[in-house]
Amino acid sequence: MKIKYGFSLVELMVTLAIIAILASIAVPGYQNYSLRGDRTDAIDPMQAILNAQELYYADNDSYTSDLSDLGLTVSGGAYTTPKGRYKITAAQCGGDPLTVCVELTSTAQGPQAKDGDLIFNTRNKRVLRLSDGTEKEL
Repeated sequence: MKIKYGFSLVELMVTLAIIAILASIAVPGYQNYSLRGDRTDAIDPMQAILNAQELYYADNDSYTSDLSDLGLTVSGGAYTTPKGRYKITAAQCGGDPLTVCVELTSTAQGPQAKDGDLIFNTRNKRVLRLSDGTEKEL
């Protein structure tokens, strides 16, 4: 009898099928994990902007909707986050004047848009607005 070395074609095909099944489960999960992790590109600057808004309020008795008043570089009315995944704008909270509340909206750009937009305000609102319009607490 001859000793055979190596793998048969059937064994290789079974192995490839198992790897394909595992990859089809793992890749979408990793993509969602990656999107959630990239939110920090907006969360950290938004918190810093809210802190700067409080300092601005202490000096002026009002918040500002112009982020350049806080020393940020603004292009087209929005501040672009360091990695470019979000554009942050400031506006009034609903119908309240800027002397009461300011709301920051971080609009996702490019592939990050699948994750949704972040909304923070000085009343401690911290939500993720999904593409269907629903909001999820952070």
